[in-house]
Amino acid sequence: MMAQTNTSTGAPDTNSSTSSPGDIVDLSAYDDEQVRLMGEMCIVLDNNDKAIGAASKKTCHQMSNINKGMVHRAFSVFLFNSKNELLLQQRAVEKITFPECFTNTCCSHPLATEAELDEEDQIGVKRAAQRKLEHELGIPADQVPLDRFQYLTRIHYVAPSDGVWGEHEIDYILFIRADVDLNVNANEVMSVKYVAMDELKQMIADADKNGTKLTPWFRLIDESFLYKWWANLDNLEPFKDHATIHRLN
Repeated sequence: MMAQTNTSTGAPDTNSSTSSPGDIVDLSAYDDEQVRLMGEMCIVLDNNDKAIGAASKKTCHQMSNINKGMVHRAFSVFLFNSKNELLLQQRAVEKITFPECFTNTCCSHPLATEAELDEEDQIGVKRAAQRKLEHELGIPADQVPLDRFQYLTRIHYVAPSDGVWGEHEIDYILFIRADVDLNVNANEVMSVKYVAMDELKQMIADADKNGTKLTPWFRLIDESFLYKWWANLDNLEPFKDHATIHRLN
């Protein structure tokens, strides 16, 4: 396990116990299961994606810490079926950050564990993606094998959720094509649907008019990259950029 990070400096805090100086928000009003998950340990980074420590999901997602520069590692999975339709999810109302928002198939964080810290061939991030696809959507691991995930690039963005919570992530973009069985976890996901490319374009164009909420990272990826990647699912190699961290805001 990595050293916890001092939220006032962003440096590893070897004197920390289970609490952190940034854990100032009362969680008593939130869903019990989502509160439990806030105790998971995320990978704290510098702005160049170097792991420098670990901090709880709660600590990493408080705007009071984000405003001091705290950034953590994340991933975004885009899963397409054999008809090249993209699986979307709508985040559950129980979610503490960005509830009820539509987003890509699965978005979460590798944890500060030996298996998910492993950076060789981005295997730690891929293990986390496989784990969360099962947790959120009930997709069996054998339907999304690790060697089927295609890592495209990374984005770095910051986005407030409600003034208290937000995101500040270096986000690994993973594509996978698979026909999967779903068993949705209602505490994580309100609804799911597959969309064709033109259908998603229309959905996003009409989102504000229709009151459809979208996660900020999904909007950023949609505006910057998604459709050129989607149009080339059979040959993504020319679009892979592992050297660049795209600073999107």
